[in-house]
Amino acid sequence: MLLVIPAIDIRGGRCVRLYQGAYERETVYFDDPVKMACLWRVQNARVLHVVDLDAARGQGHNREVIGAICRTLDIPIQVGGGIRTLEDIESLLQQGVYRVVLGTVAVREPDLVSEAIARYGCSRVVVGIDARDGEVRVQGWTEGTGVDAVALALDMEQRGVRRFVYTDISRDGTLEGPNVDMYRTLGMHLKKARITASGGVGGYRDLMRLQELAPYRVDSVIIGRALYENRFPCQQFWCWHDKENVDLTRFSTAPLRRKIKLPTAK
Repeated sequence: MLLVIPAIDIRGGRCVRLYQGAYERETVYFDDPVKMACLWRVQNARVLHVVDLDAARGQGHNREVIGAICRTLDIPIQVGGGIRTLEDIESLLQQGVYRVVLGTVAVREPDLVSEAIARYGCSRVVVGIDARDGEVRVQGWTEGTGVDAVALALDMEQRGVRRFVYTDISRDGTLEGPNVDMYRTLGMHLKKARITASGGVGGYRDLMRLQELAPYRVDSVIIGRALYENRFPCQQFWCWHDKENVDLTRFSTAPLRRKIKLPTAK
């Protein structure tokens, strides 16, 4: 089964979404990311994907908010955005983050990725590949690199990476559907790593299309705008329309018996 991972993008302490990675095209969905995280948990989320947009651009960070999310929830939290050093990784893991997503540093300091995996393991360190037209972009998606996305993935896989979060920037926040062809291409080249898809999901039909990519190593998907805008019929049962009055202290009707670990490649 395809694992659905709700996204929480934090900028200026608020829960926002960008359109195709453009910071000037920002929509604020919730003022309190911790409450937003609790709402996703109430709606039975098994994992959360958190991005620190300020840190990604080198304009401060939201570490206190991220720490509060980790302390409040009983599910794994993966975090990306502005993680550039081993100290950054250590700090986040100590705050309770389950695993970190390395992006810019994978292009600019690939040896650091190797060292991080050697120190913390491939289940705690994954690589995020953010690309437009197959070219990897960095620094919060603001800078091109001239690096081919598949070539970067193959190099990272040789260094021990066993999961990629692949985001097609041109699809992100558009609800126009995921880049199925790119995920298929990437999956055909990989030997051991798994893929978490990100960008473009607009409804359950897109989830069905992604689920068909299981033979190409896609086993999970990150969803943002489609969830925030109530694009899935099942959300009608979760009181999204009355989110200010939802009891956020009572989690899912199917409570966890133990802390779930994120899927890893074998």
